[in-house]
Amino acid sequence: MIDAHQHFWRLDRGDYDWPNASVSAIFRDFGPADLAPLLAAAGVRQTVLVQATPTVTETEYLLGLARDTSFVAGVVGWVDLTAADAVAVIDRLRADPALKGLRPMLQSIAETDWILQSAADLALRHMAATGLRFDALIQPRHLSTLATLARRHPDLPIVIDHMAKPRMGGGQAPDANWRTGIAALAALPNVWCKLSGMITEIGPSWASSDLAAHAAHVLDCFGPGRVMWGSDWPVVNLAGDYGGWLTQAHALAVGLSPAETAQLFDGTARAFYGLGQP
Repeated sequence: MIDAHQHFWRLDRGDYDWPNASVSAIFRDFGPADLAPLLAAAGVRQTVLVQATPTVTETEYLLGLARDTSFVAGVVGWVDLTAADAVAVIDRLRADPALKGLRPMLQSIAETDWILQSAADLALRHMAATGLRFDALIQPRHLSTLATLARRHPDLPIVIDHMAKPRMGGGQAPDANWRTGIAALAALPNVWCKLSGMITEIGPSWASSDLAAHAAHVLDCFGPGRVMWGSDWPVVNLAGDYGGWLTQAHALAVGLSPAETAQLFDGTARAFYGLGQP
């Protein structure tokens, strides 16, 4: 098994706007020693380590952790894709083979179509040409924007983080616009999706019934060959814990065949990020 989405942070590095005191349960340092026993208990052998703040120095910090942490199979970092030196910075970072992708944190940018500006095109084309993947941290407002991006850059592998964070909880059915947007993205062969972040979007009061229809729609649209499980640890601690979310994810996948389950919890992430076997 591979966890396709987890984080580490050390607050005294000083470049984190979040986490902050508003999320006291995770407002402390989290590193490999904290995660290792959880992975062992869950039977997860490797992870993809994802950036948590928009700085190159944090990406360098994560690459350093990856070099010293046997279970980290790859890193998704950050670069300002619109900067004049973006290509040079990308090349410097990708000299470390642990770098597998970049994530521009679109959810935190007020302009929904920010990624479509011409200033980002050169860096995006360079990502595609050099085998880097694009993690899309988006909200439902970005679904059509991401479809335009995927069509504009068909050689760039894109994965939707946290299913685009649809509204969930309280027994509400999946929003029609989210359903349509997800289906449209699934029709594009270079777009994939992470089954992650679900319980955090609802909070500690989540119930299995809040998740089933949303997960089923993603799996139906993309198929398990383009959906990968991620813990979003330690953010998941705001609504549950590592083992509890993994157990729930297995319950959401109960209708899959053994081969499809292996794709969801291992093979898809390896294929998308270009990871070898542990």
